Amino acid sequence: MRTQEVLCPTDFSATAAHALNYAVEMANLYHVDIRLLHVVSSARSAHCYGVAVDTPATIEQQLAEFVEAKMQSLQQQMQQGLAAGLKVKCIVRHGDASEEILAESADVGMVVIASHGSSGLVDFLKHHVSQDIVRLAKCPVLVVK
Repeated sequence: MRTQEVLCPTDFSATAAHALNYAVEMANLYHVDIRLLHVVSSARSAHCYGVAVDTPATIEQQLAEFVEAKMQSLQQQMQQGLAAGLKVKCIVRHGDASEEILAESADVGMVVIASHGSSGLVDFLKHHVSQDIVRLAKCPVLVVK
């Protein structure tokens, strides 16, 4: 851990923003860089009475611009809290969130990931990326609520 980066996946939610603070703390503690990761799933067009409002290409372009802007903003925020000499690297992947996070975690010292904290029937029916990462990652995982 002491020589490897901290991986911090984000879905741009409030809970994920809270996890970013922990990632910065861990990076400062171990004096390592941060990998900020966002996984983009395939975009689907908005439908209005069965007619697509935007073309898939337009939606993909808008999504790419949104993700780029959010990642740059988060990178700047996190960089302010990091000790001198440390940096935040932004990575955007496409595909299944669990698979992409696990692939990226193969060579990091720790994963700091948010949990959305649902429970009951919702917990049973909904797929939880954080649970997959805790179960399958080969490195330590810090789950933030």
